[in-house]
Amino acid sequence: MRKSKRRHRALLAVCLNLVALLFSTTAFITTYWCEGTQRVPKPNCGKGKKTNCINYNGDESHNESNSNVVHYSWETGDDRFLFRYFHTGIWYSCEENINGSGEKCRSFIDLAPASEKGVLWLSVVSEVLFILLLVVGFSLMCLEFFQSNNVVDGLKLNAFSAVFTVLSGLLGMVAHMMYTQVLQVTVSLGPEDWRPHSWDYGWSFCLAWCSFTCCMAASVTTLNSYTKTVIEFGHKHKIFEQALQEEQSFTDHNALKYINERPVQSISSSLEISDDAARSIRKSVIASTSVDLGEIRESLGEEQC
Repeated sequence: MRKSKRRHRALLAVCLNLVALLFSTTAFITTYWCEGTQRVPKPNCGKGKKTNCINYNGDESHNESNSNVVHYSWETGDDRFLFRYFHTGIWYSCEENINGSGEKCRSFIDLAPASEKGVLWLSVVSEVLFILLLVVGFSLMCLEFFQSNNVVDGLKLNAFSAVFTVLSGLLGMVAHMMYTQVLQVTVSLGPEDWRPHSWDYGWSFCLAWCSFTCCMAASVTTLNSYTKTVIEFGHKHKIFEQALQEEQSFTDHNALKYINERPVQSISSSLEISDDAARSIRKSVIASTSVDLGEIRESLGEEQC
C-alpha cells in the first residue's frame, strides 16, 4: 500500500514537471507575452489601397505628380490614425502590416532601451537555464519512477530531482520578473513607432507563470515524497532497534537466570549424593560392627566351654 502511494506521488511529480516543461518551452518560443494596439497614421489612398487610408480632394494622378499642390483632408482626430494589432515575445515583436497582408516582425532586443538590454539578456539566459533544469529534473524523476524497486537509489534520485526542480523554479520566477520590468520600460521609453496605444499581457505570459506554478508544485510533491519515505525508514529503523534491544535483554535475562540457577542445582545434587554416601557408609559400618560382635560372642562361648 505504501509502495503504491509512493509510486502515485512520483507519477504526479513527473506529470507536473512535464507540464511545466511544455508550458515554459511554448512561452519561450512564442511572441504573445504582450498584446495590444498601436496608433499609426493612415497611409495615402492609391490604386492598390482604397480602404483605411486618407483620400485627398482633387485629381489623384495630378496630385501624385505635382508635389507643390496642397492636399486637404476632412478626417480629423483619431480618424486620421489606424489602430493596428501587435504582439511581442522575448525575441520578436510582430505587428499588422497596414500596407498589405500578413505581419512584419522586428527584434524585441533592438526595441528595448539601451539601459534595459543587459537585464533583457539576463532574462533570456535565466529562461534557458529554467528550461534546461526542468529537463534535468524531469529525467531524474523518470529514473526514480522506473527504479522504484531499489528504495535507496530512488531516494537519492528523488533528492537530486527535488533540488534541480526547486532551482529551476527560482530561475523561472526571476526570468519572468526581469522580462516584465523590461517590457514595461520599453512600453514607456521605446521607439515612437512601436509604443502601444493600449496593451495587456498575452497567453504566452500566462503560460510562463503557469509553468512556474507547475514547477514549484512538482518540487513540493517530490520533497513531500522524499520526506515521507525518510520518516517511514526512520520509524521502521526505530521499531527494529527497539525489538532488537528487547530481544537482547530477554536473552541476557534468560542467560543470567540459567547461570544463577545452575550452582544451586549442582549443590543440591552434590548434597543428595553425599547423603546417599553417608547412608551407605553407615550401613557398612553397622554391618561390620555386627559381624565383629558375632565373632566375639562365638569366641567367648568357645573359651567358656
